[in-house]
Amino acid sequence: QVQLVESGGGLVQPGGSLRLSCAASGSTFGSYVMGWFHQAPGKERVFVARISFSGSLTTYANSVKGRFTISRDNAKNMMSLQMNSLKPEDTGLYYCAAGSGDYYSPNYNYWGQGTQVTVSS
Repeated sequence: QVQLVESGGGLVQPGGSLRLSCAASGSTFGSYVMGWFHQAPGKERVFVARISFSGSLTTYANSVKGRFTISRDNAKNMMSLQMNSLKPEDTGLYYCAAGSGDYYSPNYNYWGQGTQVTVSS
């Protein structure tokens, strides 16, 4: 089992940057595909990015390609999401998740509580 805690959210102006972090407990962090998800106000939670066990593979939603970068440090049980060129539509809760199974279709078993990102002038 793994517990996930997100941090790093806040208020930022359009065009600004934020770095989200996800701290994981447990000794099996490196065995999970890790992902970030976004839930805008009044909308369903959607996929943002994921990263493979070793970090060698990454996948992004089209809406964030070229702006966001996902990374992980298995030695520190940490995952990050560097968010640049932020837009008002990036506003919402960001969740990290740990998934098992195939990288291309992981089953996300564990979720954090979310961290709020607000992009506004």
